[in-house]
Amino acid sequence: MSRKSIKTKKTYIIRSATEEDISRIAEILVFAKRMKYRSIFKDDVYAFGELQVLSVAEKYIENGFLNKMFLYDDGIIKGLIRIDKDEILELYVDHFFQGQGIGSELIEYAKENFQVRFLWTIEKNTDAIRFYEAHGFHLTDNRKLEEGTTEYIVMMRK
Repeated sequence: MSRKSIKTKKTYIIRSATEEDISRIAEILVFAKRMKYRSIFKDDVYAFGELQVLSVAEKYIENGFLNKMFLYDDGIIKGLIRIDKDEILELYVDHFFQGQGIGSELIEYAKENFQVRFLWTIEKNTDAIRFYEAHGFHLTDNRKLEEGTTEYIVMMRK
């Protein structure tokens, strides 16, 4: 007797973040930033000292960052986007769920619901630049030093 596998489309929602989500949000942020930025900034004191789940969670609550954050949730929070007016401030997908269209869903949500027009990204983060270009953003001539570092961030516009 053979078994047939049936593919079902998982349902998900993109919803506002709440304080109950903060530990998962902080976990995604810490891991993603270590994975993407450690090789660029080469700052282990920050990556493994300052960048901790608890301190990130506290910072995001204290600064009201959750008020502008939306989560991709299919029973597991797999990604997040933070938006302010027409700017994407942050977009991260948990490393284990990258390549599944989650970032695309989040950016399309932002474009449709907030008419986002621009964002800043680290100049050396070529994966992010390619991703944003695939979603209609293009590099501009605007660049500036990322505060407290020797690395540049670049503006991308829609």
